[in-house]
Amino acid sequence: MAARSISLFLSLLLVQFSNAQQIKEIYVSPNGSDNGQGTPRAPFETLHRAYDEIASLDNTKNQSVILWMNDGTYRIKKPLVIDSLLKKSSISLSIKAMDGAKPVVSGALQLTGWRKIGNGLWACSIADEIGTFRELFINGNRATRARHPNSGYLRVNKVGADKRTNFSFTSGDFPIPESTVKPELVLLHDWSITRIPIKNIDAKNNVLYAVDSIGTKNLDFFTLDHWEPNPRYYLENAPEFLDADGEWFFNPAKEEVLLKLSSNIDPNTLTIEIPVAERLIQVQGTEKEPISNVAFEGIIFKHCKWNLPEETYAGIQACHFDPRSQMEEWNVVPAAIQTQWVENIRFENCEFLSMGGSAVWFGTGSANCALKKCRIYDISGNGVMIGEGQDRHIGDTPWWKIAPEQVALANTVESCDISECGVQFYGAVGIWCGLTAETVLSNNKIYNLPYTGISIGWMWNPEVTPCRDNIVTKNHIHHVMRKLSDGGGIYMLGLQPGSRLTENHIHDISVNAGRAESNGMFLDEGTTNVLVEKNLIYNIAKSPLRFHKASSNTVRGNYLFSKGDTPAIAYNRTEPDLISKEGNLLENTNNPEYTTLLNKTLIAFEKKARPAGINPN
Repeated sequence: MAARSISLFLSLLLVQFSNAQQIKEIYVSPNGSDNGQGTPRAPFETLHRAYDEIASLDNTKNQSVILWMNDGTYRIKKPLVIDSLLKKSSISLSIKAMDGAKPVVSGALQLTGWRKIGNGLWACSIADEIGTFRELFINGNRATRARHPNSGYLRVNKVGADKRTNFSFTSGDFPIPESTVKPELVLLHDWSITRIPIKNIDAKNNVLYAVDSIGTKNLDFFTLDHWEPNPRYYLENAPEFLDADGEWFFNPAKEEVLLKLSSNIDPNTLTIEIPVAERLIQVQGTEKEPISNVAFEGIIFKHCKWNLPEETYAGIQACHFDPRSQMEEWNVVPAAIQTQWVENIRFENCEFLSMGGSAVWFGTGSANCALKKCRIYDISGNGVMIGEGQDRHIGDTPWWKIAPEQVALANTVESCDISECGVQFYGAVGIWCGLTAETVLSNNKIYNLPYTGISIGWMWNPEVTPCRDNIVTKNHIHHVMRKLSDGGGIYMLGLQPGSRLTENHIHDISVNAGRAESNGMFLDEGTTNVLVEKNLIYNIAKSPLRFHKASSNTVRGNYLFSKGDTPAIAYNRTEPDLISKEGNLLENTNNPEYTTLLNKTLIAFEKKARPAGINPN
């Protein structure tokens, strides 16, 4: 009897304790006040004030917190940093849009006080503390930084003697900017670009000089004559290029922006914004104390500034670039939303747009994080980044050799819509995964990109790294590789045991002006132990599937449609016998029944069945 009484007492005590630990709800609104109580009737005004309140909560009374965001725009100049304060409280945090609301977290400042100066031009003074910027938005749309030509490209006439810093142009190619302005040269390499200030233009001899090497210094082959003949380029950011409505120019010496508009438009009636925040969200833990269990739902993230270090971007690949002042680790275009040393950070039904760098980066030590049902578009750099490359060191040793357990693990991008990335940096990709493990990329729509759709792996040989068991499945990738070359719908690198590319639908990759070809799937140097299965690839200008310096892989049950005499599978410096091929359907346009067979395959692919009446090769 005594035992039963003790048991009943403990049960009642447990119920009381459970009731005491409850969900805490806090409210925030752009129309609120940071002197409020964070309640529905007296919400806080800013996310930073709301976070301070959350971090101060007693975790013995609250197991989880929901921060409800009302409709409106939350303008920030500094990022919301979710850090050790939250870890100490041991609270699970959800930041959610109120029902029916579409809250916007914006790192932009609205420009006002425009004055007309004639010839269709308007001017606006910029406060000194704002500094320089590279983007301007009119009523939510990205405006064109003054450029020449307005569309398309110019062509290098002849590469200079050093093959690095200068080239000749054809007389009359562009208006010569005044000497007090430092325009920007944008030159396209095969799979990357360089943005660099112009040092001097010799109008008498038609020679353009850049302030430094055009292209990365880290790699010897990045000479101006290594790429396509007469490489493409254009010029940006000079008042002489302001010749089309919607173009703008910023003169930092005068702290003034000029904007060209049609005669019937007054910019004071428009919403004109420039980015000022250099990051929007940072979730930052430590290896010993990772931040965990933070969710964002139904939120729009937009406008984040990134200025070029030393005014130069010499792209290497996928938004990695070389630093000008030192020749060691590659630098990376940063993301507006970034995590490090975290677990279970989730974004669902969110939007990310109008970014000056990349959008989202699950970085070092990120595990079990997810992007689900999100829309990502109008991004200057990469859409999504997962993991990291080779460059970080622990002491004198690369991290992946001495601490492979630090690999980004089991992260997911699922059912997202990703497009219009690489707006400024054409070598960007929709989803970039470096040295990662157990990454799952599934059911995403990826399209309208200047370079590759998905890039996974970051080792140009079959050396052992923590990269393994990555799955890329059921993604619809199309109309990528629209400016650059030597990539594909899916691009892969290195030894990745247990990794699989399955049931992806890839199409419409056209010939571009670069020297190297582009493919549906391009499995590059060191790709080893990968299964390529049940993918449908068609309407590719070159081979649907290409291997380059690859090793043993399996290609099974794929539907590969090629054009003319172009092979369905291409082998560059790869022994064909190393690639196990089983039950693939290979067709080309030389077959009179090509269109019929492709249509049958499309229908069957949607039904997840092998086409009837077609025999595997």
